Amino acid sequence: MEYTKTAYDLIRADILLGALKPGERLRVVDLNARYKSGLTPIREALVRLSSEGLVEAEANRGAKVRNASLEELQDITETRIDIETWCLTRAIERGDDEWEAEIVRSLHLLSRAPTPSTEDDQESAAHWEMLHRQFHYALVAACGSEWKLKIWNMLMDHSERYRNLRLLNNFRAESKVKKMDAEHAAIATAVINRDTDKAVELIGKHLSATKLAAERLIQKQIKDAKLP
Repeated sequence: MEYTKTAYDLIRADILLGALKPGERLRVVDLNARYKSGLTPIREALVRLSSEGLVEAEANRGAKVRNASLEELQDITETRIDIETWCLTRAIERGDDEWEAEIVRSLHLLSRAPTPSTEDDQESAAHWEMLHRQFHYALVAACGSEWKLKIWNMLMDHSERYRNLRLLNNFRAESKVKKMDAEHAAIATAVINRDTDKAVELIGKHLSATKLAAERLIQKQIKDAKLP
């Protein structure tokens, strides 16, 4: 049976992909016209997304997509490196053959996934992002901490908003795509070889590189007055 996406699923996906931009007003009537989901489900979705920090509610002004900022990007990245390093270290200690096989499988699928061909190619961006998330989750899945993984998932949501700035603005940049693929392959190799020090070093560099690329794009957008 095919899964029917709810108003929450649709709005959340568009926020993470950037189809609903940072700072954009979220009027219930407009969202209903866009998603045809009904006013009550949309209101409920906005409340839920607000609790997750993806939507900001303002007194007497409704709701808007959470703004993007250099300060938040720095905080998210530093926190994610801390959490992912902990999870990765424990996963390397605890992981079995099936865990290794899932890392190899998810890396293979990610390396074959097309990246966006234009800055509006959100379908390819969404597919690539799904596989990218599956790969990173495969790395840490064996850590043994349900709560750490919940925190990791929340950080991935907020990271995704910024990462898609890089993804959608680097279409056709074949050299950058190859660099990302090489980084992912090197991380997977270090993890499967149980080289904890190397894996931790590589994951830190990988996340920091994404942050720096997103920072440059945010700075450009601020300069162009495209962000509030």
